[in-house]
Amino acid sequence: MTSADPRRGMVLVITLWTIALCSALAMATSVSFRSFAGIAGVDRDRIRGDALLSGGLEVSAGLAAHWSRKPLLERETTVGLSMGRVRALLNDEGGRIDIGKSPPELLAALLRSVGAPQAQADSLAQSIVRWRSRGAAPPQNSEQNADQPKAGDANDGFFTDVSDIAEIPGMRPEWVAAIRPLTTVFGAETVNPLTAPPGVIACLPGVDQSRLAAFLAARRSFPNDAGQLSALLGPAQRFVAAKPQQVVSVQLTATLADGYAAAAHAVIVLLSNDKEPYRVLIWTPLSGSAVL
Repeated sequence: MTSADPRRGMVLVITLWTIALCSALAMATSVSFRSFAGIAGVDRDRIRGDALLSGGLEVSAGLAAHWSRKPLLERETTVGLSMGRVRALLNDEGGRIDIGKSPPELLAALLRSVGAPQAQADSLAQSIVRWRSRGAAPPQNSEQNADQPKAGDANDGFFTDVSDIAEIPGMRPEWVAAIRPLTTVFGAETVNPLTAPPGVIACLPGVDQSRLAAFLAARRSFPNDAGQLSALLGPAQRFVAAKPQQVVSVQLTATLADGYAAAAHAVIVLLSNDKEPYRVLIWTPLSGSAVL
């Protein structure tokens, strides 16, 4: 009987370890490729979704220019393409209350409509007017935080977003949230009665429920008669004026064939003598669940 050669056992162990290592590498490579394929699929959907949103914005700008004589109030359109569809909801920004331009009486009425007591609403309205005056310092009181803007800051006098109003001392977060859908920073001193949402009309000074109902009924029958509609508002008609629709809010939702969804909110401006058909003032990607 011959003794076993120890070298043969070592060769067997090395062979088995080599096979195990190759199997592990193959499995890792397979997992990596699957992960890469999944990431590539997500990126592909994201790119296609963004392309649909961009196409929807182009169509919306064209429609806004074409509908220049039609009030842009909750106007919706859907565009179908080979890779999916995109829905757009258009609204005239001029139909909302501009926190940077509106008179204090209108700002106070707006704040009262969302629950601010009359005295506090009047005080806050005056604070907003002082705050937006270029170079003016915000009013000082015990509620002011040390990190709030001071006179001479680069953003003194300008509201770039409705949320900026939260910096006003004494302004409550729930009031800011409530006035957001009723306000803008791209409007005028007055509100366009042809495109103002019902909530905006309801908070105009002197507009009660009966006057609001009469106004909304008349607007459904005569959507372009600014004179008649303004007269129905009584004393509040000094806060409204029909003006050309130049700044348009566009809510976009894109849906691919595989169900992937993308959404965005845009604000565009249409200028008659500009070299570009429209310009984008705001582009904000939204959650895919923000379906119109």
